Amino acid sequence: MDLPYEITDDRPPQIGLIVLQSDETIEPDMRRLMPDDVELLVSRVPSGTHVTSESLAEMETVMTDAARLLPSGARFSAIGYGCTSGTAEIGAARVASLIKMGAATPVVTEPVSALIAACDTLSIDRLGIVSPYVESVSKTLQGVLEGNGVAVTSVASFNQSEEEKVARISPRSVLDATKTLAASTDCDAVFLSCTNLRTRDVIEAAEEAIEKPVLTSNQVLAWHLLRLTEVASCSNAPGFLWRTSVETRQIAGPNVFA
Repeated sequence: MDLPYEITDDRPPQIGLIVLQSDETIEPDMRRLMPDDVELLVSRVPSGTHVTSESLAEMETVMTDAARLLPSGARFSAIGYGCTSGTAEIGAARVASLIKMGAATPVVTEPVSALIAACDTLSIDRLGIVSPYVESVSKTLQGVLEGNGVAVTSVASFNQSEEEKVARISPRSVLDATKTLAASTDCDAVFLSCTNLRTRDVIEAAEEAIEKPVLTSNQVLAWHLLRLTEVASCSNAPGFLWRTSVETRQIAGPNVFA
């Protein structure tokens, strides 16, 4: 028996996300940071088990294929690339170009562009960075930020190159590192770099401890995706960045960040 049906084009906002194969943290974080009425659709890009400048650069060759694995019938308001250090290595413009070759979307962003936008929104000129990675990877990110007008006052690192271990650095260790860095450098805010680092649940405790904004890769990426698509921010997301965005929208209207 053939059943009748109808086709509807009604759908909620759809946002795509390309996640590293080795990343265990960003996907659950993003689902917690996105409002309930946003559909998050995810693809994965092959990535090495160890993070080096070379392994990060290699993702350039497979990023378009990863974008093609996103649902072709979706209507993406935006697509995010979930790698901070990979973006710094490949370049934000190149990342956007590669993803748009594989999936239709008006806008692409990643944690580096999102961080720069967040710093601009919060008038942050000097940033301290906590990184899980080795010095050469952190220095590339530092150079990109400084080239975009954000001074990096200090970088503190766990000096870990194995992604499996990065995902298992405890939130307590991240919180302690944030406090140590903030006490040792004159900065406007602290950035917790890496989408695989478990940072979401330490943001507010860290901000309270250091009395400065704390930004993270996953936090700024989710915020920037919603800002670019003009979707209302999740009102219970953590951190000064989100509170400021929600309060500003309530005062000035939904298109204040357009």
